[in-house]
Amino acid sequence: MAISISVVLLLLILAVIFLRSGGLKISHAIVCALLGFFLASTSMAPTIQNGVAATADVVSNLKP
Repeated sequence: MAISISVVLLLLILAVIFLRSGGLKISHAIVCALLGFFLASTSMAPTIQNGVAATADVVSNLKP
């Protein structure tokens, strides 16, 4: 668990740096994908899923 969280934090920091630099290269996209896979295996996954579902629900109920 501690190793998984450390890897998630490292990948999150790298993803933020890559996105702020302005150019998302293939290596950057791989890091972002790995971040997603590692986040899915942490205890934060249900919280993230619920948050995304709630946000999608709010957006789908908006009327233009």
